[in-house]
Amino acid sequence: MKSLKRQDTIHLEAAQGWLEHGDHLEANEELERITPQFRVHPDVLELRWKIYAKEKKWDGCLAIAETLTDVVPRRASAWFSLATTLHCLDQTEEACETLLEVLDEFPDNPAFPYQLACYFCRLEQFSEAKQWLEKAFSMGDSKELKLMALKDPELKLLWERIGKL
Repeated sequence: MKSLKRQDTIHLEAAQGWLEHGDHLEANEELERITPQFRVHPDVLELRWKIYAKEKKWDGCLAIAETLTDVVPRRASAWFSLATTLHCLDQTEEACETLLEVLDEFPDNPAFPYQLACYFCRLEQFSEAKQWLEKAFSMGDSKELKLMALKDPELKLLWERIGKL
């Protein structure tokens, strides 16, 4: 994959800044200033996915995420984008399957079991959710992950159990 030109990198960084300040419309305008051939660069696509997600344009997110998993399959964020999109399209079982299929590719990333815990909790499969959350805690900073989990609305149904993990 070719590197972005300096000017395109400036537009990408500006778009990121706009998005961080809550202005997804300006962020999108900034991405439109990128040289057309580089608008399909994975870094540009990832940011466009974030913009579309803010706008809840899930069909657009799905197309972008599928492209990312094809173009940069070794990038964990591509798989998270796809799983998140599926989950937001009420395809949570497919989101689980997506992460489970690539889990072995990212053995040291606690975000994968954490996200699986969230999805299994949504599916009301609490035993599986608890197991995945325990795995995430064992892989990452347990204290930090527990605090995050206790604030995560996706895990609300497990909050009472988290303190015991």
